[in-house]
Amino acid sequence: MLHRTLFAPLGNPLMTTDLLVRYLHFLGIFVVFAALLGQHLLLKSSVPRAFVAKAQRFDLAYLIAVVVVIATGLLQWFSGAKPAAFYTPNPVFHAKVTLFLVVAIVSIYPTVFMRKEKNGDPDEVVAIPRGIVHCVRLELLLLVVIPLLAVIMARGLGIPIEKP
Repeated sequence: MLHRTLFAPLGNPLMTTDLLVRYLHFLGIFVVFAALLGQHLLLKSSVPRAFVAKAQRFDLAYLIAVVVVIATGLLQWFSGAKPAAFYTPNPVFHAKVTLFLVVAIVSIYPTVFMRKEKNGDPDEVVAIPRGIVHCVRLELLLLVVIPLLAVIMARGLGIPIEKP
């Protein structure tokens, strides 16, 4: 009997779509984090240009994953199982979206740097500005906070209480 309850949503096309969108959202978030972690592990104070090119490939994966996260997030917000009214008035949701936007803005500096520095002799040593490494670390830190906000939001905190 448990298997019927567990897989019952799969018989409903709308629930299956919602599950798929949520799953893709989580996968996108994991890829965003993994790509940033890959960049962090590659970028030291000075590295061969080949490492910068690898970090730039991580940046491309990051960009694709961010697009997936935004697209699936918008689908959840406006056509998911929960109505937009669940998300829109919630200040925790706004904090989560704002942090994600801050991460995206902070990522511009490393992205521009890597795109400029990836070409050339792969063995040439490139000095990585400290600001690049700090930006990647800040992105990782902020990304760790976003799931906490999602859990808080899923528990119903931040939803305005209507007075009778």
